Amino acid sequence: MSILIDKNTRLLVQGITGSEGSFHTRQMLEYGTNIVAGVTPGKGGDWVLDGKIPVFDSVKMAVEATGANTSVIFVPARFAPDAIFEAADAGIPLIVCITEGIPVQDMMRVRIYLDQKNVRLIGPNCPGLLTPGESNVGIIPGDISMPGSIGVVSRSGTLTYEVLAALKQHGMGVSTCVGIGGDPINGTNFLDCLKMFEEDPYTEKVVLIGEIGGTDEERAAEYIADHMTKPVASFIAGQTAPPGKRMGHAGAIVEGGSGLAEDKIRALQEANVRVARHPEEIPELLV
Repeated sequence: MSILIDKNTRLLVQGITGSEGSFHTRQMLEYGTNIVAGVTPGKGGDWVLDGKIPVFDSVKMAVEATGANTSVIFVPARFAPDAIFEAADAGIPLIVCITEGIPVQDMMRVRIYLDQKNVRLIGPNCPGLLTPGESNVGIIPGDISMPGSIGVVSRSGTLTYEVLAALKQHGMGVSTCVGIGGDPINGTNFLDCLKMFEEDPYTEKVVLIGEIGGTDEERAAEYIADHMTKPVASFIAGQTAPPGKRMGHAGAIVEGGSGLAEDKIRALQEANVRVARHPEEIPELLV
């Protein structure tokens, strides 16, 4: 079982004819994801990937023709906000934006609009979603995980892959992995995912992968302490990062005395979360 995506997900790819979109669409298709359409303005009527996927000029046309219910976005940062707006206006309830480098001001406008439309956004600047054995929406390598009962939510793309691989090496499977992205303004956050995992009867344990910057992990710790009945293990990246330095993600910057790894770790431990010293230790903490 899973949250957000499964074998019934009908995916469309915005930016399918670009180099990134084309490459990752092929990977998702080979994994078994049900990709029903692509969208590139001006290229409607084409078929891509050996004639397997039709291309439309707009998301609205693609949805009307194929019944797509999820979109993944592989378009440049300057066009990504409009691509998100277009998907929302076409009635897509779940949008996954892989694009990085979208200005914070643009994302503030996007977030306000999506909240009014009751549309869920994953990302931007994220690796996407993986429900092992059923569907892969984004850029997470499908072969590093197997089906199981552990829910994973992460701000970091690379660490997500490390933890999934470590779980698989220990024979531990995943219900769904959600890469929420590390930007200051995003769609779905830790609290959203923790709530979904808590309510999912097929998720028995949860892994939370955080990093320095912001206070999302502290808020997650409060939610875990007050609402979670399932065991949670965690890893916080950036424990040796110097203050004032941006580390990888736009949101991973420590300033003004907030966003420190030690504060996040302390808050999680006080919520009875077992915090790993390194990603490979996560499976041991879940036994």
